[in-house]
Amino acid sequence: MLIKVGIFLLIMTTGCYADVNTITVDTTLGAIKGIEMETRFGNKFWSFRGIRYVEPPLGELRFQNPQPIKAWKPEVLDATSDGPLCPQVTEHMDMLAEDCLHLNIYTKSLNSDQPLKPVIVFIHPGGFHGGTGISVLMGPRYFMERDIVLVTFNYRLASLGFLAINTAQATGNMGLKDQVMVLRWIRDHIEKFGGDSNSVTLWGYSAGSLSVGLHMLSPMSKGLFHRAIMQSASPLGHFRYDNNQMELAEKQAKLLECPTAPVADMVKCLKEKPMMDYVKTSTDMFESNWNPIYNWFPVVEADFGQERFLTEDPYKTMMSGNINKVPLMIGLAEYELYFFAHHTLLNEEQRQHFIDEFDKYAPIYFMYERSGPMSANISQQLGAYYLQGNPIEFPKSVEKFAEVYSDSLICFANHRFLQMIAEHVPVYNYLFNYKGRYNYFKLDEALGAMHLDELLYFFNSPLLTPTFTAGDPENDTIERLTRLWYEFAKKGDPNNPSDDYLKNIQWPLHSSNNMEYLQIDEDVNVKMNGIFSDRMKFWETLFPLQEVIGKF
Repeated sequence: MLIKVGIFLLIMTTGCYADVNTITVDTTLGAIKGIEMETRFGNKFWSFRGIRYVEPPLGELRFQNPQPIKAWKPEVLDATSDGPLCPQVTEHMDMLAEDCLHLNIYTKSLNSDQPLKPVIVFIHPGGFHGGTGISVLMGPRYFMERDIVLVTFNYRLASLGFLAINTAQATGNMGLKDQVMVLRWIRDHIEKFGGDSNSVTLWGYSAGSLSVGLHMLSPMSKGLFHRAIMQSASPLGHFRYDNNQMELAEKQAKLLECPTAPVADMVKCLKEKPMMDYVKTSTDMFESNWNPIYNWFPVVEADFGQERFLTEDPYKTMMSGNINKVPLMIGLAEYELYFFAHHTLLNEEQRQHFIDEFDKYAPIYFMYERSGPMSANISQQLGAYYLQGNPIEFPKSVEKFAEVYSDSLICFANHRFLQMIAEHVPVYNYLFNYKGRYNYFKLDEALGAMHLDELLYFFNSPLLTPTFTAGDPENDTIERLTRLWYEFAKKGDPNNPSDDYLKNIQWPLHSSNNMEYLQIDEDVNVKMNGIFSDRMKFWETLFPLQEVIGKF
């Protein structure tokens, strides 16, 4: 999803550290200098930000697999402030750099006498075309109350991260391979920061969650993580995987005044274009007002001698059971993409598109096949089921339109992934219902918890909220969520009856019979019979699993 980094970015990521304690950690690559920070309750921890984890993807390395970082000995790497953002649309273009592949490490203790701590690695959201792991949005002051090592990072985005033309010049999935390189860096170096390389939890939200699901299926990620957390997105559902996105690549080439053929000339030209040319043409790369949300999408890579992130269709991998079998937590927010529906119908032009040509625009926004009788049939059924023949109006239609948005892009994919993965690994399922005083997209009309809202209680984000204190109404939610996630990262089970905040919670494993899940609101309760079960049954009739299986 599109995330714009706001007005405080420069203030929050630069400044004087004269009165702050610093420390230097020696690694096999070289020494790294960090600074001391405080949690929201004043507890100390160490921060190492802006650590380059691969060689910069510049010049001939643009569109290529990431390359291991070279040692910088005997220099000391200054990791006392955030690195730049990867190229994207933002209010602060001067904070962008193509040399953006940096990670951040937050740790309580560097004492080698202390037991190694569980490592939690967060993959940021942003629809594969936006977002960042820097501390102004993904601040560590809440989660570092727990006894963990937290890692956040950037990965390549949009055309620079996902250009896929089914040739050796651009095989696709570069951003996902960047994520693998983070995991390899952690495997090799995290013990120097107090982290246990044999206890790594891979955690993602939205596009980050879709990424986590693919890491569970990717041969490149095997053995690099030991637990997984997926929030509000999945790689399965009605999405289809190809071995290229040539049409999108050609669109990018035309926007940058490059030839589209021969392909070698197209790539040569695209490699020579300045980074900002990609940023300035981002909006025009979408078909309709930043839709489809997942404009750039992972592909199944042909073998050109490169290391491949996806070697076959993810459905086929899942059905074979040849997956990375780790315990999983997976869940949704109650009103997911309500804000997308709100803004779409608030916009008179977009609203009129759906009124006049629902069959044309619904496949673009909700990402199913574009033409032919099957597409028309799906559009007709969606309109009948959700809108029930009522005219599309603002604000009257927003809630039902939000259900279509949410179910098509998030809820059904989560449902199907849960269905299939539960045959192989233990799964804990949840629905986040808590409606706090703030929401990620600042909608006063929000009915409840929307997409991304859980992140407000894991990460302090000065752009969006004040730092919550023990006296704030959000405190109990912060304590519950960070403790549940910590327990899961520590032992693969989120329950801990000896913890005061968790003592009344008994989160059961998901079973195919009862479809148990945890409803997380001001009170926390176990529910049965699955999340949005009637809506999910409808989607199963639209996209039967047997049809997908049949093609293999």
